[in-house]
Amino acid sequence: MAASAKTITLESSDAVSDWTVVLPRRGKRRRNFLKSKHPEQHQQPWAPTDLEMDLHRESKLMQKIQICIRKLENSTFYHVLLDQVQTPHMLEAFLRVLGSELKMQMVVYGIGSIESYEPPRLQLSLAILLKRKFSWIGDIEVFDPILSATESRVLEALGCSVLSVNEQGRRQASKPTLFFMPHCEAELYDNLLQENWRTERMNNIVLFGNSFGTYEQHVSEFRSSTLVDSSRHILAVRKFTSEFAIKTVSDDYFGAFHDSSWHFFSLVA
Repeated sequence: MAASAKTITLESSDAVSDWTVVLPRRGKRRRNFLKSKHPEQHQQPWAPTDLEMDLHRESKLMQKIQICIRKLENSTFYHVLLDQVQTPHMLEAFLRVLGSELKMQMVVYGIGSIESYEPPRLQLSLAILLKRKFSWIGDIEVFDPILSATESRVLEALGCSVLSVNEQGRRQASKPTLFFMPHCEAELYDNLLQENWRTERMNNIVLFGNSFGTYEQHVSEFRSSTLVDSSRHILAVRKFTSEFAIKTVSDDYFGAFHDSSWHFFSLVA
């Protein structure tokens, strides 16, 4: 891969296989993101399958999330994470991505069911608290194909926008964008990277999600062809990646944030 090229090269980068549906992890239900063999056809209209409006259910969920936000805001985990984000090295990385822009939009993929599980509620709470804390974080867009109508309305009440298309992770970063993707499948990260496999787009990305270093370690240790196929762009971009691992501090936040890192990409046009 040549860092000086406008388009990053990757051998056989177009030869991608179909997505597989993986077993749900703790706090995540299985979802149906599809990996298209034709990236130009990636956007699919989406709407919740349930159209029921239940005000009591919405109120109960909103209460759960507000409790979760307060819990996280007062936690040692959150304050340690804030201290990390505000270190000179990380602030410099954020400012480099921002460039001349005043705000960096946030896109949240694969959040899971915020009604059914606490880890997705904690992840959402962190996204909301980061926006409240830092004036340079702009609007929050959210998507997960398993979101219910109730969850979508609560997200909108919290100031988030729920996408009406399933982008399958293929959002072009034409402007500074924070992709907030804790505990997504490798294929979703790889879709995002493949869609932005150009120097100017990669430099517009901040990614909060699973450690790319861990993916590299697993491939080295287990030599799994399936893992290699699903993370080829992850592995190829590693040499241009600055990764900052977060500290979960306590077991209360391990399920939601273990093995998560901030990723910044530095490529020369």
